[in-house]
This record gives sequence, C-alpha cells and structure tokens, in this order.
Amino acid sequence: MATAETSPGTHQRHDPSRPAPLTGRRIRVAVIGTGAIARDSHLPALARLAEEGETEIVAAVDITAESAEDFCTVAAATVAAARAEVEAAAEAPRAYTDLDVMLREQRPDLVVICTPPTLHRDQTVAALRAGAWVWCEKPPVPSLADFDAVEAQEGRDGGPYASIVFQHRFGSGTRHVRRLLAERAMGRPLVAHCQTTWYRDTAYYAVPWRGRWQTEGGGPAMGHGIHQMDLLLDLLGPWSEVRAMAGRLVHDVETEDVSTALVRFANGAMATVVNSVLSPDEVSRIRIDCERATVELTHLYGHRNDDWRVTPARGVPDAEAGAWQDFGADRPSSHLEQLRELVASMRAGERPRSSGADGRTSLELIAALYKSAFTDATVRAGEIGPGDPFYSAMHGDAPGWAPVMGERAASGEEAAA
Repeated sequence: MATAETSPGTHQRHDPSRPAPLTGRRIRVAVIGTGAIARDSHLPALARLAEEGETEIVAAVDITAESAEDFCTVAAATVAAARAEVEAAAEAPRAYTDLDVMLREQRPDLVVICTPPTLHRDQTVAALRAGAWVWCEKPPVPSLADFDAVEAQEGRDGGPYASIVFQHRFGSGTRHVRRLLAERAMGRPLVAHCQTTWYRDTAYYAVPWRGRWQTEGGGPAMGHGIHQMDLLLDLLGPWSEVRAMAGRLVHDVETEDVSTALVRFANGAMATVVNSVLSPDEVSRIRIDCERATVELTHLYGHRNDDWRVTPARGVPDAEAGAWQDFGADRPSSHLEQLRELVASMRAGERPRSSGADGRTSLELIAALYKSAFTDATVRAGEIGPGDPFYSAMHGDAPGWAPVMGERAASGEEAAA
C-alpha cells in the first residue's frame, strides 16, 4: 500500500482567520493511501457516517493513480448506496497522486492516513499545517521524537489535532469494563496479562518495508501488539516500569519476531505482555485479576460484548455480580465507533482520545520495552527523552539490533520507491 509523499515544510501554518465551523455541515474527509485498510475498514465507517449526515469523502491520494481513481469510484458507489434513502448522492471524490495539491485544492477538515509508517510523520504534519485534523493508522510514527514533532504542529485551542487509530478502545465492552475499573467496583486491579500471539509467514515479510526499523518502526510489539497494549493502558492507567526480552526466532528480519515483558503500573498492578508473530493458534487476550473479580477479553482482530467474561470472586452477592455482566447494547469495537467519537470531538473543538499525551503512552511503553530488551535493564516511565538513542529510533542503535548503514540506505531507497 503506497501513496504520495509530501515534502516537510511546504505548508504554512493554518490561517486562524479561515472560517472553519463544523456545525451545520458535513465534515470533509480525504483518505491518504488507498490499500486494504482504507477500503476494508475506513470506507465502511465513512460511508455509515455519510448516511447519517456527518461526513463526506472529497478526495483520495495514492502514489498509484489507478488505485486512487478506483478507490474514488468504489467510495462514490458505497456512499451513494448508503445515502440513497436519505438524500441525493454527493459529488464523487477526486483522485490525486500529490498530497500537497490535494490539500491546497480540497481543504479537507479531516485527513485519514492509511500509508506505511515511514510516511506518517510528514503526511500528518502537512495535513495539520493545512488546517486539517488527522486520524492516522497505527503505529502513528516510528519514534517518540517523530511523535513529539507531530504534536508540536497541532493547534492549541480547538485543534486541529492528530489522533491514532486505536479502535479496540472503543465499543460497549471496553466502555463497560473501563467504568467498572475506574469505579473500583471489582476492587483494586492486581495482576494482568496482555497477549497478542499471531502468525505471519515468510510471504508476509517479503513486502519490502516490513520487518525493517526505518520503514515499519518495529516488529510485533510495534505493528501488532500495540493494539492490545494500548487497550491495557486505557483500562489500567499509567505504567511505571518495564523489564523485557526480545528475539528473532524464525524470521530473517531486522526487528524482533517475538517479545515478552513484565510491566508495573502506577496503581501497583503487575502485568505480563507477550507479542508474537510465530503462533499458529492466533489469539488476542487481556485478563485483569481484581480483588473481587477477574475480567477477561478473548478475541482476534476485534471484539463484541460476548468476547468479554467477568468471573466474580467467592462471596460476591449475585445481584452485584449480575450487574457486572450487563454490558448493555452490543457495540463492537471498530473504526466506526472510534470515528463517531472523533467526529464529535471535532465538532466540539476538543482534543480526542488517542491523541497527544493519551496517544503517546503506548508508544512510550513500546520504546521502553525495546530499550529494556536490548540493554538488559529496567526502564522507567519518563526516562526516554531527547538525547536517549531510543527516543529517536526504537532500535536505539543497540548492537545486534540496529541496521548497519548500508542496510539503512537500502531500506530508505526501497521505501521511497
């Protein structure tokens, strides 16, 4: 999935005098990168909100003109079908191969970024400077330094802001469990387990940008397990320290293909974290043992109410335990659920969840996981900042893990191609 790059610094800061009220009209959306994630996950969500009068897709950008044009054709048909009983079909989105030109001509309110990670920083900065909010697929950027550079380009009062696609945080199940934990209904959280054990074969890593630090940012901790780790942090709150190991057990890649970690949280809870692409029996799992109950989520790529289970401790009254089991109407985790909340934040001019410090927390945990694994040391929250090699690159220039200079140059050339 490739798309047009943009040159950093080509946009001026958004003119605050430009009228940008988002009340009483649809939010204008542009999609950058028209591959599988854009078509399979973002387009259905955008079409649903178009049906509800919230959004309209005005443009798509891809380095391949044919892909951008085909996406626009499919988007127009999908949105037209969704809106058929509501109002006349909107004008078809326009296809572009140049991000700068699209931003200048279309002036979107929201830019959805579905490109490889190495492109995220420059594309996000370009969109923010053009006055657009951003919703970027994970991982948001390859390093903490890149994240801080993006955040520096955000608006201060009312946006625009850049948010990360962390759809597992959203939906009825997560909302219910988050409330139970926040209210200490099940007592203090004590022990947790976070598991992303998936399977990826050699064909998966034949794609040139995968398995390389410069273009993917990391291995399964960064590209796969980030969703469950982010959800664990969303449920349990800030982490305080991590001790980790990582290895290359099967694949011929620069990054790891498996990692394990022990994490202590600020509230005292302790967790194990496992991220793997070596596991034929694929599963995503979170388990939290509290004083009065165990809550567990078992799924793969998305969850519904039925994927959650609450097991009360002995002695908990039946009525109370029954209330814990009442998740309400089923709203599965999805891009749609997160997009709904993002649109509401845009209309209110408020920073959305999964942005700023809230979005940075999982990226910082991953940087700490790598630092701990590659230096054989315990890493504490807040320790990795400017001047630390793990701040500017997840491999931290660690011997045996950092790519050699020739390999870095080759990675950059293939990514540009």
